[in-house]
Amino acid sequence: MYRKGIFIILMLIFIPFLLFSQNNQQDDDSNDPSVESDWDLYDMDTYMPGDQTFMISIGTLFPTVFLNNGKTIDHNFVPPIGGSGSLSYNYFITSNIFIGGEINGMFIGTLGRNTVFFIPLGLRAGYQFNVWRFDIPLNVTLGMIWHRYLNESYYGLYMKGGAAIYFRFNPDWSFGMSSAWCWMPQWTSDPNKNVDGNFVELTLSARYHF
Repeated sequence: MYRKGIFIILMLIFIPFLLFSQNNQQDDDSNDPSVESDWDLYDMDTYMPGDQTFMISIGTLFPTVFLNNGKTIDHNFVPPIGGSGSLSYNYFITSNIFIGGEINGMFIGTLGRNTVFFIPLGLRAGYQFNVWRFDIPLNVTLGMIWHRYLNESYYGLYMKGGAAIYFRFNPDWSFGMSSAWCWMPQWTSDPNKNVDGNFVELTLSARYHF
């Protein structure tokens, strides 16, 4: 009887401590932050200086306005559509401003069923807006271009301005489309033969982030 009394007293003493410990454990569990993936918490505005992207693009090229001394002339591209492909690199110097370079390959057919080839090579710079999982870069490219038609070649100035929109598929890859206005002048020693060619480029792009 004496032992039973001691046992009951000990139980009455330890049971409150056990209950208190269990309640504290439940409170700690309820205060734990919910576990979410890094991708769900990823903020598209957190591009950092030093971030880099590499892009591959492929699409179409359309001739638009061709000028000779300010007068509109026929471009003689038939059909009025060609192809375009490019490799581009961007380096972010701030969270929004980037610099880089690109190389293109373009072609388009002529009325005489021949083909004109263009190989532009230039430096690029731009500003990128970031909205949720979308990146919207605006960029300008300036460089040199090699024209090739039959046995004739021409090296000259090249400038392009464009915009794109990319959907961030995962932290490494984004996919989207871009459009650009390309200015490809051909200036010679004879002003009567000068031509300011303008093209519109529409491409689909894949971009790798590293």
